[in-house]
Amino acid sequence: MPEFLDLHGKTSKALRAVTETAMRRHGLYAGQDLLLALLWERDGRTPGEIAAALHVTTPTVVKAATRMSDAGLLTRRRDERDNRLVGLWLTDAGRALQLPVEAERRHIEAAVTADLTDAERELLMSALARIQRSAIGLLRPPADDVAAARSFGVAGGE
Repeated sequence: MPEFLDLHGKTSKALRAVTETAMRRHGLYAGQDLLLALLWERDGRTPGEIAAALHVTTPTVVKAATRMSDAGLLTRRRDERDNRLVGLWLTDAGRALQLPVEAERRHIEAAVTADLTDAERELLMSALARIQRSAIGLLRPPADDVAAARSFGVAGGE
């Protein structure tokens, strides 16, 4: 395996384990903190909007939302203008998690970057942002593929 991918994979797994352990202290499962963060930013988003923002599938968000609704963290409501759409809305319990979860995430970030200088942190964040953009770009079909799919009426190109 190429060196970068190997180190990134091991680092991602370790960070995910640390974060999952920390989020469990707040009654959350893996990724639910990310879903909540999007709702703290703008309540009422649809599962599709959240899925697009997190680069996951809509069924993944629906499953998490069901679990979070059962836990009393959010509710589902039909959109007043378009009854086909369902928004996810925070409950008081979901809103109450914002400060402790954000503090926990800041603590983890500080702990895992404690051995870096400010300049190294800044460079790391810049490099990771560029790598993320490149990786997301690889997920998009080339423009020619989208145009061809549209001309044949293929759903993936619409």
